Amino acid sequence: MGGRRKGGGRNYGSTAAHTPPGSGANFKAVEASAAKSGAADPAAVAAAVGRKKYGKAGMAALAAKGRKGGGKGGKGK
Repeated sequence: MGGRRKGGGRNYGSTAAHTPPGSGANFKAVEASAAKSGAADPAAVAAAVGRKKYGKAGMAALAAKGRKGGGKGGKGK
C-alpha cells in the first residue's frame, strides 16, 4: 500500500497560511472566499468556521486579542 500525502493534494483556495491567530487575516480570507462563492453573509460564514475550529471560548479570546492589538497587522491599539 502506498502512503498518503499530507493534505491530500487538494487546493482549498487562498488562505492566510502561517498568520498568527488573532490577526484577522484568516477570517478575512475565509470571508472573501465565502463572498466569492455567493454567500449571503460572508462574515457569518467566517465566524461559523472559526467557532467550529476554535470553539466559543477560543473565538472570544481571539476577538479580545484582536481588539487589544495582540496579533500582527491588526487595527488594535
